[in-house]
Amino acid sequence: MSAKSFSIVTVATVLIFFLKIQLSVQAPLNGSRWSYIGPDGEKAWPKKYPFCAGVFQSPIDFHEDILQYDSNLLPLEFIGYNVPSTDQFTLINNGHSVKMYLSPAMSIRNLPFEYTASQLHLHWGNRNKSEGSEHTVSGKHFAAELHIVHYNSEKYPDVTAAMDKADGLAVLAVLLEIGPFNPSYEKIFKHFRNVKYKDQKVVVPGFNVQELLPDRLDEYYRYEGSLTTPPCYPSVLWTVFRHPVKISQEQLLALETAMYCTESDDPEPLEMVDNFRNVQEFHERLVFISFHEGFMVSVVIACILGVLIILAVAFWLLKKKSCKKGGEDNRGVIYKPGIYKEEEDISKI
Repeated sequence: MSAKSFSIVTVATVLIFFLKIQLSVQAPLNGSRWSYIGPDGEKAWPKKYPFCAGVFQSPIDFHEDILQYDSNLLPLEFIGYNVPSTDQFTLINNGHSVKMYLSPAMSIRNLPFEYTASQLHLHWGNRNKSEGSEHTVSGKHFAAELHIVHYNSEKYPDVTAAMDKADGLAVLAVLLEIGPFNPSYEKIFKHFRNVKYKDQKVVVPGFNVQELLPDRLDEYYRYEGSLTTPPCYPSVLWTVFRHPVKISQEQLLALETAMYCTESDDPEPLEMVDNFRNVQEFHERLVFISFHEGFMVSVVIACILGVLIILAVAFWLLKKKSCKKGGEDNRGVIYKPGIYKEEEDISKI
């Protein structure tokens, strides 16, 4: 081998070596192969995950033009959601969110299939802008959003097998807003300090997971969509509850400031904030809703106004008819001026 060839090979080897080192350094800083910001942020997702640029994507904005009432939508039936404290959940920081694995004894019914619970996780904003929900209502963001993920256990053995199938997943979404302290959410939130960094885990005693849901479970939005994180498979039947659940300002701040996307020994720790996907194009889908009170108000008002107008017209016609009848009865009467009577009385004196 000539000296020139040897030098070329040497340079190439050194370059490859440094590239490998650079990649190994960057990986922990990114936390994983995708993120919400930076070069691996949401705009770059479709390059590695083509479904993220596809159809039936989530989240979406719920506005009146796409909503359709469906009287066949039933309240969900929750099986095994009240988990005894002797059982345990595992809470983990996965670098994108805080996730809690759920009991396989938990499931939901009154959907096309029975779906078994897999995990729940949260999405949120940051301490300066607490607008971290993924779904929005008429353009309004909520403070945060809880997702409870289930898989179709009638057709698939586990969530991994189900997640890329069109009928594979069912996700319950709860919109969170600021209000009074919420003791049910605190059963999860108080453990955040133990999962501060990526891959850290902690055991959480069992509790009634249904307490995380709003009181009105019969009012919700239902549509077909996707995972809101890569690989964005369009495999989710969404149930987004209409009524938000309240958590305190202090609880929200704990959620927004407690965790990092990076590992504990990372030289450049990255705060876990703004971990929500932007609203997606809805195209020609429909969102079915189980409630109609809010959309019947205009109809009710129109009906009331219509009745009032009819009554007013009827009253006017009746009054006009009465006046006309009174005028016909007095046709034969001759009226004399009062002065004649006065003259007659004077002549009698």
